This record gives sequence, structure tokens and C-alpha cells, in this order.
Amino acid sequence: MGFNCGILGLPNVGKSTLFNALTSTQKAESKNYPFCTIEPNIGKVEIKDERLDAISEISNSEKKIYNQLEFVDIAGLVKGASKGEGLGNKFLSNLSQVDAIIHLVRCFKDKNITHVDDEISPLKDIAVIETELLLSDLSKIENIIENLKKKK
Repeated sequence: MGFNCGILGLPNVGKSTLFNALTSTQKAESKNYPFCTIEPNIGKVEIKDERLDAISEISNSEKKIYNQLEFVDIAGLVKGASKGEGLGNKFLSNLSQVDAIIHLVRCFKDKNITHVDDEISPLKDIAVIETELLLSDLSKIENIIENLKKKK
């Protein structure tokens, strides 16, 4: 059974670059404009395990199948995503499919790489992402409550 981890953050923070580094590929396109990634990029990394090697040797297994860690490069999230701004709905549905998240935050200045707010502020960027995730969760909870009320 594999485990998947979504990489999230604002546009142009390096999500696709990190994805390419983790998966040792160039599968994810990295361009200097927001929403370069629309459809999620998915890559799997084999996790070597010495315990499996030992068991395989003892049992004379013909084949070893290591566990895999799946990384999902998700489109950049922007303020208002919980209300459908940017690729908000698509982003949030992709996010609901992962077991864990890596929240990548831009902490570098480079005039050649645009920022969605034209200002480098890691704390503000973190607050935007956390707020959008909380608003999305709140919306899900409200829908569950409404459905339960209807069933009652």
C-alpha cells in the first residue's frame, strides 16, 4: 500500500521544481507564470527497505516489490480559492485525494520570478494558504450538517 503526498503553495513558489527533484524527473513544467500547472503531476518514488531485502533473501523470493511514495504536484492556490477563485475548486478536489501535504513557501527574492501579490511575504503567504484550507474545511462541515439535518 502506497502513501501519497501533495505539494501545495501559492503559484511560482517552486512546487514543480521540488516535484521534479523528489521524483528525479523533468515531468512537471516549471514556467514563470501563475497556473503553469493545471492538471496535477504525479510521480512515484520507490522506498528501499532493508527489512524487505532480508525477508526476500530468507524466503528466496523471485521478485521484490518495494513500497512507493507518490508525490502530487498540485496547481498553485490563491486567495479566494475556497470560493472558486483561480483554480480553487480543482485545487481543493486534488488536495482531498492526498494523505499528507508539503506546504511550500517562497522565501527568496528574484525579480525574474513573479509573485501573485507582487510582494514577497512568507508569513502572509502562509496565512493565505491556511485560511483557504480552513474555509474549505468549514464549507465541507456546513454541507455535512445540512445533509444530516435533511435526513433527520
